[in-house]
Amino acid sequence: MKVAVLGAHGQIAMLLHPILKSNGHEVIGLIRNPDHSEEIERAGAQPVVCDVEKEEDISEAVENVDAVVFVAGAGPGSGAERKWTVDRDGALKLMEAAQKNGIKRYIMISAMKVEEPRGNEVFQVYQKAKSEADKALRESGLDYTIIRPGRLTDNLPTGRIALAARLDSGEVPRADVAAVVAEVLETPESAGHQWDLTSGDIPIETAIKRAAS
Repeated sequence: MKVAVLGAHGQIAMLLHPILKSNGHEVIGLIRNPDHSEEIERAGAQPVVCDVEKEEDISEAVENVDAVVFVAGAGPGSGAERKWTVDRDGALKLMEAAQKNGIKRYIMISAMKVEEPRGNEVFQVYQKAKSEADKALRESGLDYTIIRPGRLTDNLPTGRIALAARLDSGEVPRADVAAVVAEVLETPESAGHQWDLTSGDIPIETAIKRAAS
């Protein structure tokens, strides 16, 4: 399978690339900064420079892959404007590229409870941007899977998760999120689902198959 990852230099993406490569997939890593190209290559992906904030049509960069993964984000410390241009509009542009290129499979990393405003003004803009992107993907006609993790940590992966349409709260290592994305790509029946994700007691493969059944 050939997979395009938008936001390829992010923390989850950099953990995802070597998993996908070890699973036999070819990975295109879409990055804004060309200085990150060597790191992307070392992680197992082919770097393609694509500034999703500046380019209106990113279909050429995405190419004719089998699946796309959206893990981009404006990140902490960014202002409200970039929450719209990256977290929402970036996801929308990847949807448009997938539709234009005939790519059906789209996996997106979102966040838990983005429909429940909380925190400061900028964080609420982030929540609204993610919520609108999630809604657009659900209505896109693409074979989507939306993964909405709880609070992200840099803890070592456990390989065990809780996965459901709705969870109360919790945290999860970024490495386990990457492993979930990789397993979702191997599970066609996961298409058409939106799941909250936290650490838990169930092995990743089992949790995904149960949630998708």
